[in-house]
Amino acid sequence: MKKLNIGLVGYQFMGKAHANAYRQVSKFFADMEVEPVLKALCGRNEERVAAAAHKFGFESYETDYHALLARKDIDLIDVVTPGNSHAEIAVAAAKAGKMVICEKPLANTVPEAEAMVQAVKESGVPNAVCFNYRRVPAVALAKRMIAEGRLGKIYHFRGTYLQDWIVDPKMPLVWRLQGDIAGSGSHGDLNAHLIDTAHYLLGGITEVSGMLDTFIKQRPKLAASDDRLGGTASDEMGEVTVDDSSIFIARFDSGAVGTFEATRMAPGRKNYNRWEINGEKGSIVFNMERMNELEYYNAGDPADVRGFRVIQTTDNPHPYTANYWPVGHIIGYEHTFINFMHDVLGDFAAGRPTHPNFEDGLACQKVLDAVDRSSRNRAWETV
Repeated sequence: MKKLNIGLVGYQFMGKAHANAYRQVSKFFADMEVEPVLKALCGRNEERVAAAAHKFGFESYETDYHALLARKDIDLIDVVTPGNSHAEIAVAAAKAGKMVICEKPLANTVPEAEAMVQAVKESGVPNAVCFNYRRVPAVALAKRMIAEGRLGKIYHFRGTYLQDWIVDPKMPLVWRLQGDIAGSGSHGDLNAHLIDTAHYLLGGITEVSGMLDTFIKQRPKLAASDDRLGGTASDEMGEVTVDDSSIFIARFDSGAVGTFEATRMAPGRKNYNRWEINGEKGSIVFNMERMNELEYYNAGDPADVRGFRVIQTTDNPHPYTANYWPVGHIIGYEHTFINFMHDVLGDFAAGRPTHPNFEDGLACQKVLDAVDRSSRNRAWETV
């Protein structure tokens, strides 16, 4: 099997998720066309990146991504840094002739995303953006059911993505709360996932009307970070420059309508990525907190047994699941990244188009931008 040498830029939350996926993918999928090799990990703090490289199983490390790109033993660059560096690193990687994977959202602005798309087009390098929720078996099953016409004409997409990890006003000012680094708050962090899911399942969004709000405008500055989402607060206060809440309504190319809500200020909701789709023949419901289940309502069932049924997406006919455990033995969050790497690396190796790619990431970015404009202008905006 051909080896594919990975250079991963970034080593915290998403770095851990991606590194684990590279390590595990060929252990579960027997049809892998390439074997990913953890060749080099890159980060600015030498002590931390060296420790992370050892922990994750990388052969080496770099403290400057330019040095990583100059290495002839690196085939693929995976960018899992904060959003303000996505475009810079990905464009440079494409110009260096490297395959590129980038975490979502693709960039912080539409011009940055457009530059990334242009760079991979000019260089011809394979590229992908890691919207990993497309690779949840239940979501892939929903895609198949819609394509097969089981819901008929689609009328509604209704999505909410709720978390609560910044409810405490003493939560420090981590990078995800700083607009110059993250680009946006719940909007780009959470609504981006809902937007991409809607694009994947229903097609393009043409018009939006929304509002973005920030409830806690000052927080303690960060004294020390950790590898999850929090950190240690200092005594000095700083400005929050991203949204705490993002709500918008949308129209799709198909004529369907949608509602989208995202916040990290919903007490009790840990990772409540829930959406519902209603069509002329039935409905489906997904909740990431119960990710192995898909709810399905078939309007054609006999009236005396009509109602939502729960499909346990753990059987071999369901997408991806034949590669894991016996029926009824559930998979978890980390497996969405493994499934993603299986599909994307296989497409890269075979020269096939893959999705979501940078153009899909740009499409999501345009919706994010249109909602931001709508919130500022208090008007409908065309995507």
